[in-house]
Amino acid sequence: MPTATITAKYSSKIIKAGALLADTKTLLAYWDKTLSVAQNLDLFQRENLFGKASRSRIEDILAIFKQRYLRDPELLQALVVFAQAGFPAGSFDRILYFLALQSDPLLHDAVTDLVKPVYDRGQPELSIGEMTTWVRQQCNEGRTERAWGDETITRVAQGIMATLRDFGVLQGIVHKRIVPPHLPATAFSFLALLRYRELRSGDRLIHDPEWQVFFLSELAVERSLIEAHQEHLLEHYAAGRVVRITFPTESLEDYAHTLAQRTD
Repeated sequence: MPTATITAKYSSKIIKAGALLADTKTLLAYWDKTLSVAQNLDLFQRENLFGKASRSRIEDILAIFKQRYLRDPELLQALVVFAQAGFPAGSFDRILYFLALQSDPLLHDAVTDLVKPVYDRGQPELSIGEMTTWVRQQCNEGRTERAWGDETITRVAQGIMATLRDFGVLQGIVHKRIVPPHLPATAFSFLALLRYRELRSGDRLIHDPEWQVFFLSELAVERSLIEAHQEHLLEHYAAGRVVRITFPTESLEDYAHTLAQRTD
């Protein structure tokens, strides 16, 4: 029987990416809903609203922005609402973190396959050496878009560590301490709607493996749903294996307006 071929999926884009929290919020805060996506991006590039020294760096930022946040027009409008309404950073940053991981399989799997398991074993810190070893293993097993040399492997590992540091999952300058990202009720509720629109099931939402990027167990997800229900952000009812979850609206943009009026 022939050996199954592993589909290459990991890219080295993380080297030029990072969390880009400040730049992303700037772009969203100045986003003009009356203009097309192309017109907005052209405006940012021409007027250099990021204040970057080089045109190539602006192009890098816009490329990452498109990868992370422009695939769903309705999601983009919701993010614009959050940015322009001054949504609390503690919630907004968690939403941007989730979307960044969803758009980059390498960053996503670094958290779910390495960082979280290390933390679950009771190890409080993660070294650059451990991340480099993990990246090298992915390359050796054919999961990268092409073979990477030692320099690229090192730079990718450093890029992942720096990105997770900027998102608050890792803390420290030399020794990186793992800090499970706190998910406020408003951010949880928005992401719950985002996932529910795809899963279409309350039970599947609770068991959704994507909650692992926040280090949440199924029990923790249920507790978060109960908290959101108590805060009237959504409705959650459970009877045995029957779970019913409803939201005030299934429009991401409308829900963003609702949540932006709340504080955590």
